[in-house]
Amino acid sequence: MTIPTLQGTIQVPGDKSISHRAIIFGAIAEGKTTVSNFLRSNDCLATLQAFRQMGVHIEEEGKHLIIDGVGMQGLKESQEPLNMQNSGTSTRLLAGLLAGQLFDSQLLGDASLSKRPMGRVITPLSQMNGRMMATDGHLPMVINGEVLHGIHYRLPIASAQVKSAIILAALTAQSDTTIEEPLPSRDHSEKMLKLFSPESIDKKNHLITIHPGHPLTGQQIEVPADISSAAFFLVAAAIVPGSEVTIERVGLNPTRDGIIRVLQEMGADLTIEGIDQPGEPMANLTVKAGPLKPFHIKEADIPALVDEIPVLALLATAADGVSTISGAQELRVKESDRLTAIRSELGKLGAAIEEKPDGLIITGGRPLQVQNAALDSFGDHRIAMTLQVASLLVDQTVTIKDADCMAVSYPTFTSDLHTLIKE
Repeated sequence: MTIPTLQGTIQVPGDKSISHRAIIFGAIAEGKTTVSNFLRSNDCLATLQAFRQMGVHIEEEGKHLIIDGVGMQGLKESQEPLNMQNSGTSTRLLAGLLAGQLFDSQLLGDASLSKRPMGRVITPLSQMNGRMMATDGHLPMVINGEVLHGIHYRLPIASAQVKSAIILAALTAQSDTTIEEPLPSRDHSEKMLKLFSPESIDKKNHLITIHPGHPLTGQQIEVPADISSAAFFLVAAAIVPGSEVTIERVGLNPTRDGIIRVLQEMGADLTIEGIDQPGEPMANLTVKAGPLKPFHIKEADIPALVDEIPVLALLATAADGVSTISGAQELRVKESDRLTAIRSELGKLGAAIEEKPDGLIITGGRPLQVQNAALDSFGDHRIAMTLQVASLLVDQTVTIKDADCMAVSYPTFTSDLHTLIKE
């Protein structure tokens, strides 16, 4: 079995975070919202289904959605529980929105999601007079809609999901809410709210203030290609010898582009061609394989690349030296304990990775060699895709347990990757 090269141009699916938010803001806006390049992943479809259950008419035309907004108080009580499947984003953002709707809701999830902590959103929402019951801070969650009041809340950790939950709750509150961020996290909710209702939000330095009482107006949204999905092709092109890949119309939101800075720090052959258009910044990205220096990711870097840590660990195995990741303890409460999963499964391919409580130490510069061909994704889409990219670097066939979990964020990942493979 020979190691292939990767050649060609690809456009990865739409951004998952922005797709979720486009449905949410479109549903509570007045008038129609058109969403192009919507990501039809399991996670985003869970959000879409939830709003249909709450009376929002949404038409699907390929990768386009047409949402008939019902306004801030136009949602209706669902006759069935809202099943969030495996989507933490859906769960936490809807918890915020539903806390201020004057009806009761129940949120359910699969076995994996039901293990993820929800206390981080319950705490601030309760301070706003939200009433919700969850078993030891986990799903299932019952939300009894109440009239909310504004608060000043300092986020204990940088979390876009918690911040977004508070923003959505604050839109229905009786007074202003101010959110204080210790570190910047992805700001898609703020950008999108500013588009739908400029009067509803002010942002200055590390303070975000929400002014309730202003209507949202339907918009046309283009969802850029998801940088977290593009990351797998960026890394693959950088480390598979002889490769050159272009990924088109990738979202380069400054709160999400940490992987670009890491590639530049490593000396990767990366070309960025900006695209002039309103809304979220986008660019075409081209990467060629070549020598790489090690990287050092610190806690302040994590919010801008938290979802890319698994594949960045794989990237580090190809660098000439020791790379370090610290301040990443948040990865232990994702779909899997990603720090343990990375160390365990890349270790089966001969990677030299030391696990720390809050990160990893990766010694690169030696070829991967299969020591155990039975790899485990732990049901985590980002681990599964990382392992699939890693499999390109070994000359032995490997198997990946529960590889179909990739459908959570990127249903066509395997076929898209194969279009680039040149034997």
